[in-house]
Amino acid sequence: MKIRIKKDDKVKVLTGKDKGKIGKVLKVVKKTNRIVVENINMVKVHQRPSQENPQGGIVEKAMPMDVSNLMLMCNSCVKPTRIGIKQLEDGKRVRVCKKCNQQIDS
Repeated sequence: MKIRIKKDDKVKVLTGKDKGKIGKVLKVVKKTNRIVVENINMVKVHQRPSQENPQGGIVEKAMPMDVSNLMLMCNSCVKPTRIGIKQLEDGKRVRVCKKCNQQIDS
């Protein structure tokens, strides 16, 4: 499955404990079809003392979510939308919103 969501996109969570929340994509893991979203799917991770963190302790961390649980937010119509691909006259391919038909890529 091709991932059409990229880093720094705004996405809305469709399912899970964070359903309805909107966040910014921090990282896309293509190999496992998962995406890390800022302040979404936060878990507490126990860390051992290290040079960077000599105290150790419990740290909150955003964990990856499956792509199927997220939907891209359109900038112009401000709604979660499906993504289409459109080819411009110069041969460049861009993502478009299926609802308002506006270009998502700048």
